[in-house]
Amino acid sequence: MQKTVKKSATLKAANNVAEQTDPMLKEFFHDEVKDIYWAEKHLTKAIPKLAKATTSEELKNALTDHLEVTRTHVTRLEQVFELLGAKPQAKKCEAMEGLSKEADSIVEDTEEGSATRDVGIIMACQKVEHYEIATYGGLAQLAKTLGLEEIAEILELTLSEEKETDSTLSQIAMHDINYAAATEVE
Repeated sequence: MQKTVKKSATLKAANNVAEQTDPMLKEFFHDEVKDIYWAEKHLTKAIPKLAKATTSEELKNALTDHLEVTRTHVTRLEQVFELLGAKPQAKKCEAMEGLSKEADSIVEDTEEGSATRDVGIIMACQKVEHYEIATYGGLAQLAKTLGLEEIAEILELTLSEEKETDSTLSQIAMHDINYAAATEVE
């Protein structure tokens, strides 16, 4: 019984906070959602190019699987826009554009068919994942602060998937690719 009362009081407090929140914070939150929306949409084009450049089938499969997950993230962000009462709108994400250019550079600067290229692709992908983890973690916390619990839950689900992808990439690197690259002959 006490747990219910406490939860109800917390929900009431969250709603009160949402009503009293500075409009600038709400606007900042909305802009950051637009930013990650652009990033996720951009990744639906970038991931296939990276998957095509890999040598490892395990890495190629992981990237292909994550492409489907990324498409789901785009759909979830469209739900977030709907819950915000806004039309889905992308705002160019300079950080993701930079990370994508770096990934392209790694592919250009490494030998086709080499494990070293795969190591570089994993590192580039993990940089992207870490950016997404930071973004979704921050957005989920802001959503809670703003009293947007349903949006926070959506963002936390995506956050957990980004963390899972980062872990998968680490496992692929540690169990195979890094060692293959270390023993590669030029």
